[in-house]
Amino acid sequence: MTVHIVSSPIGLHRVLEPAGVLPQAAHRLDPSAEIWPDEVRVRVERLNLDAASYRQLHGAYGGDGAAIRAAVLAIVAERGKMQNPVTGSGGMLVGVVDEVGARSPLGRAPLRLRPGDPVATLVSLTLTPLAIADGLSGWDGQSEQVPAAGHAILFGRSIVAKLPDDLPGPLALAVLDVCGAPALTARVVARHRAGDPGRPPPAVAVLGGAGKSGSLSLAAARRAGAGRLVGVVPDEAEAATLRRAGLADQVAVADARDPVALAAAIGDPVDVTVVCVDVPGCEGGAILATAPGGTVVFFSMATSFSAAALGAEGLAADVTMLVGNGYVPGHAEQALRLVREDAGVRAIFARRQASEQRRRPRGADERSEPGGEQSDFARRQSSEQRRRPRGAEERSEPGGEQSDGAEARPTAEHRTGPAS
Repeated sequence: MTVHIVSSPIGLHRVLEPAGVLPQAAHRLDPSAEIWPDEVRVRVERLNLDAASYRQLHGAYGGDGAAIRAAVLAIVAERGKMQNPVTGSGGMLVGVVDEVGARSPLGRAPLRLRPGDPVATLVSLTLTPLAIADGLSGWDGQSEQVPAAGHAILFGRSIVAKLPDDLPGPLALAVLDVCGAPALTARVVARHRAGDPGRPPPAVAVLGGAGKSGSLSLAAARRAGAGRLVGVVPDEAEAATLRRAGLADQVAVADARDPVALAAAIGDPVDVTVVCVDVPGCEGGAILATAPGGTVVFFSMATSFSAAALGAEGLAADVTMLVGNGYVPGHAEQALRLVREDAGVRAIFARRQASEQRRRPRGADERSEPGGEQSDFARRQSSEQRRRPRGAEERSEPGGEQSDGAEARPTAEHRTGPAS
C-alpha cells in the first residue's frame, strides 16, 4: 500500500510524533532543510527565547551559561523545534529568507517574500521546525537573545514580518517578540469604550508595566482611549523607570502574587487588567483588581487556567478572562509604530538593550558564521551602532537598574512574551 503525504498549510506533514496532533503539540517535528512547495526556509541568525522558558532554564542550571546552552541544544536536537519541556513555551527568531516554495502564500501579495529578505517569525518556536548548525557557539547563555546559525521552516499559514530598515535589529526583534500584547490591549479597551459610550473611558491596569509587553500595552491603551492608566511594578527602581517614561497616570509598587496587596496598591477597581508578568500566582490579584463587568487579559506563559477559572468563581467575580494568543491582525505594524512614535516606550526598550550589551562579553554578537563571514544580522547591527551617536542607547533611567527586571534578573518579578 502506498501512502501519499501532501503538505499542509498548518504543518501537519512535518509532525513525526505523535501522529494526529498539530505541530505545537507534537513531541518531535521534521526539521529537514528541503522544503515543500508551500513552505519557506529561513537562514536563522538569532533566536529570542520566551521569558518564562529562559527564566526556568536559568534557575534549573543556576545561571551556568554553558549548561543553559547545552540544554537548549539538546531540546532542539531531540524535538526538531525549541519547546521547553517544563514551561511548554519557546520564543521566536530572526533570519534571512533562503528559499521560497513556488506555491507558498508567503511569496505572494501582500508580503511577497524573496530570498535575501531579513525577517522575524511571528509564530512560536514551539511549532517551527528548527535545526541548529553552529552549536550556539556565539551565545554565552546569559541573555534571551541567542545568536545562532541554522535553518527554520515556515508553513503556508505561518506569520512572518520583514524587518524594518529604520530600527536596530535587536530592538525590532524585542518589539516583535511581544507585539500581540499591545494590539489585543487596544482592541479590548476600544470594545469597552464602544460598549457604553456614556460611561467614562475605561480604567486600565498593566501588571509588569515597565517591561517590554507592559510598556507597549500601556501606550496602546492610551491611544485606544483609556482613562486612568495604572502601571504595576515590583520595586521602586522599576517604579522610577516607569514614572520617567510617562506611560502611566499612576505607578503602583506591589507583588503581583499577593492579591490583597495588589488590589490595595491599584486602588479603585479597573475595567481592564492586563497581566504581563512571567511568574505563576498572579491570577487572583488580577481578578480582584478588576471591576464587575471588566476584562482580565493574560499574556503570561505562567498563567494557570484552573487558578484563573476557580479563583474568579470563588470571588464571585463577573469578569471576562482572555488568554492573549499573540496574534491580532496588524499587530506587528502597530507595535513597531508605538516604538517609533512614543518616546517613553522607546526609552524603556533602549535601556533594556543597553543593559544586555553591558552584560554580554565584548564581541559576543560579532562572531563569524561558518566560512569566516560575519552574520548579516551582526553586520546590520554593527552598521547601526556606528551610525548612532555615542551613548544613544546607554542612557540610564532613575534607579540605575534595567527596567525589564525579569529579563535581566531571573529572580525579579515581571516580564512576559505572549504566545511563545
